[in-house]
Amino acid sequence: MNRDLLLAIDNGTQSVRALLFDASGTLVAKMRVPLDDYIVSAPGRHEHEVDGFWKSLALACRGLWEQDSSFAQRVAGVALTTQRGTVVALDRNGTPLRPAITWLDQRKSTRIPPLPLRWRAAFAVAGVGETIAYFQREAEANWLAENEPDLWRRTDKFLLLSGYLLYRLTGEWIDSVGAQVGYVPFDFKNLQWAKTGDWKWSAMPIQPSMLPRLLEPGTIAGEIHDAASVATGIPRGTPVVMAAADKACEVLGAGCITPTVAALSYGTTATVNTLSERYLEAMRFVPPYPAAIPRAYTTEVQIFRGYWMVNWFKEQFGHLEQQAAQASGKPVETYFDELVESVPPGSMGLMLQPYWTPGIRMPEAKGAIVGFGDIHTRAHLYRAMLEGLGFALRDGLERIEKRSGIAVQSLRVAGGGSQSDAALQLTADLFGLPTARPHVYETSGLGAAIDAAVGLGFHRDFPTAVTAMTRTARIFEPDPKARALYNELYRAVYTRMYGRLAPLYRAIRHITGYPS
Repeated sequence: MNRDLLLAIDNGTQSVRALLFDASGTLVAKMRVPLDDYIVSAPGRHEHEVDGFWKSLALACRGLWEQDSSFAQRVAGVALTTQRGTVVALDRNGTPLRPAITWLDQRKSTRIPPLPLRWRAAFAVAGVGETIAYFQREAEANWLAENEPDLWRRTDKFLLLSGYLLYRLTGEWIDSVGAQVGYVPFDFKNLQWAKTGDWKWSAMPIQPSMLPRLLEPGTIAGEIHDAASVATGIPRGTPVVMAAADKACEVLGAGCITPTVAALSYGTTATVNTLSERYLEAMRFVPPYPAAIPRAYTTEVQIFRGYWMVNWFKEQFGHLEQQAAQASGKPVETYFDELVESVPPGSMGLMLQPYWTPGIRMPEAKGAIVGFGDIHTRAHLYRAMLEGLGFALRDGLERIEKRSGIAVQSLRVAGGGSQSDAALQLTADLFGLPTARPHVYETSGLGAAIDAAVGLGFHRDFPTAVTAMTRTARIFEPDPKARALYNELYRAVYTRMYGRLAPLYRAIRHITGYPS
């Protein structure tokens, strides 16, 4: 039988998807298994049973073969992409010692390892001492060593979710260079584990033996072993090709392989990325991430809990639209698009700053909405939310352009929010750039499939594969009138909001202790 299909496994935050693509980037079949059994044992805690990820992956794969029994025999290779920053602690037998700590978890260490004097002095001179301390407080390994010391002493392997699932698929302790996004001792500039003597080894209690062997995206890394074949139905011996983390794969799957085309991700975390072959920090001492292409970087600015805010709005204020969708059988997004389109650009002066969760650049930040008047409704609030996310991402893109010296000429949007025509038109107007929707919604999975296609020789190189496997479904052009309005609001209001509100944020933090 002709092995003409590529199996991309995408373990995201909300679901695991098993996706079959052909060499032209056409999605042949899909199986989705929801991930709705996260453990929230206390405010700010967010975990998931480790074996539950694997069982969901296996279930998704088996669901494909149930759709067509020939699919499994047509699979030429497998590539994996996963949510970023979720960590797994294993004992010497490869057994999970505790639930995985996900990227949404907000716990912080209260005691952090002291760095050698030379590093402390260097960071003090550079003015980044607090940034380094933030890194240490956020590192899950430091929290485990402080709060679960017996468990940490029994930890033999400390992996990102991608490394754990690759172990279950191949039996090998391997992971992709392109998946190393998290609080681990990784050298982002040289795209390898940090060398001996690097400050990161002193910043957390991880030892080199606890980490997997790293391979570049597009590399055949192993093959499906017996136990994985039994669990998933993927034929034994099927090659496993390295891909990258989900955001990196989204950039690749959207076809953004030059720095003049930026990728926006309207997912749980909203991001703006450009791909570069040179190391470029959009913010000092905050590195770019590894790309899904070897020896390349994605220069990223993220709005934590970006399009999560849209779901928050729907849950808190969108009951009428949800009821209408249930009654009509239409997608609920149709009704939310109508909500956006019922309000003019600028939301009649309602401006939102989308810092619902603070980050390293603004640790004291909080969300803000200003400009309320008696004219404003739920619809104005919803549109202002989308506009606020767009303003924040535009600010991020301008910082990337300033650092790179390269002007972005067009945008491509992926993630759940990309399915909204209203959101994409708003984006085109706000950025003043042509904004395209890729031909397939599953851009992260497509990016993983592109890695597999190059690794298996379906296409000779990445540019050829991207040309063959990616395309746009629709392009939204900016409306000149809306563009002019957004430019004024962005320059005169949005860019000044944080500076004016920051003293109040700091006072709130001091008085209430939140955020800590």
